[in-house]
Amino acid sequence: MILTGFILTPGIDILSIPYALSSGGWLSLIILVLIAATACFTALLLRQCMDKDPDTITSYIDIVGHAFGHKGGVMILPTMWLNDLGILSFVSAGGVLSSIIVTVLLLSFVICTITYLTMAVLGYLIYGQNVQSQITLNLPIEQVSSKVAIYTILAGPIAKYALTVMSIATAIERQLSASYKDCRSASILIRMSLLVSTVVLATVFPSFQSVTSLIGAFLKVVVSFLLPCVSYLNISEVYRNWGYELIGILAIMLLAVFFWGVGYIFIYCSNCKADLEFECSVHLYLVFGRSTCHH
Repeated sequence: MILTGFILTPGIDILSIPYALSSGGWLSLIILVLIAATACFTALLLRQCMDKDPDTITSYIDIVGHAFGHKGGVMILPTMWLNDLGILSFVSAGGVLSSIIVTVLLLSFVICTITYLTMAVLGYLIYGQNVQSQITLNLPIEQVSSKVAIYTILAGPIAKYALTVMSIATAIERQLSASYKDCRSASILIRMSLLVSTVVLATVFPSFQSVTSLIGAFLKVVVSFLLPCVSYLNISEVYRNWGYELIGILAIMLLAVFFWGVGYIFIYCSNCKADLEFECSVHLYLVFGRSTCHH
């Protein structure tokens, strides 16, 4: 299970960790460790929620549904658009072996955190301030070894896309009438519609990737920090007694929103800068025959 947790938890965003270190400096590693520790804590909160009623609460959707009623299933649906559902699958699977889930979670998060830190430090030490937003962009594409590494990395998101679509399709199928729930044709139609709609949106809207990145970041904050905290407060009724536990959980929620806000501002400013540099380069090329914009 530790190996499973290590495989499922890291996402494609690990490729951007060196760039984050380059932008935020060495002190950003402390923030990375803080976020990892907070995510591990919220995962333990989910485990405690499942322990409240192990017979009926066996998945993340069950936790939210138990905390918010029938509306919880509808509320959790947007979070199924995440491109990395590793932590959800891992915690949900842990409901079967809740007696060892604490040790497994801790070891998995420690291994993943060390992996992220190693990737950040090595990537930054190798490329320095020239590191790209994704470290694969720094690899020399003319070398065979680089092509093998890039294609191997691309296999991850492609494989996880099926997991994401399956989660969305399952949530949609639950809302169908009884006569269509076990219909294979309806299931195939839903999955193909999701695939086609994703391709169409990515093709028609040039900024689709940026928009989905911002939405995905927000949903990750919701599903990894906010919902576990709120669900635990509702199920355990900790909010009825003002104490250190309640203060700590509220602090985690505020920090999660704060870090997402800082990330959103950084991404927005980076996109504006990139658009400005592109327009400047085009203008200089048309007027002076140069494509370099000096600030």
